[in-house]
Amino acid sequence: MGEMYINESIILLNMEASNKEDVLSKMGQNLQSLGLVKESFTKAIIAREAEFATGLPTKGVSVAIPHTDVEHVIQKTISVAVLKDPVDFCVMGDDEETTPVKLVFMLAMDKPHDQLALLQRLMQIFQDEETLATLAAETSETAVLQLLENKLDFALKGGE
Repeated sequence: MGEMYINESIILLNMEASNKEDVLSKMGQNLQSLGLVKESFTKAIIAREAEFATGLPTKGVSVAIPHTDVEHVIQKTISVAVLKDPVDFCVMGDDEETTPVKLVFMLAMDKPHDQLALLQRLMQIFQDEETLATLAAETSETAVLQLLENKLDFALKGGE
């Protein structure tokens, strides 16, 4: 498993967005400008979110975990956006229901197995109300990065 690209450039704090497509577009464009994903990535992630919603109404702060197929990814990474104001995402498994998302974890994985391993680790973060509240209130990209590195230790180093 290759190394994951992770630094402050993939952490977007206080992001303003009018809707979920705006969120996904801004995050995808950022990853593309860094050379981490292909030109097709943003369109693919928006299309996948429309078909398979990723909003999770977690305790305190709702999250979304948009992702798409491995062929759109150049370098494995996870981008995090803390939205200035929550944006409605459809709830995973229920297209009729929405949840006001404040934290978005955009996954760009280059192997299907890696995505599953990372999702399992992220679920542990999503079940920790205190960690989510800390992330939602954070004003430093470095602090968000350090928290992620601590919580996702093995997944970022690329081994199980």
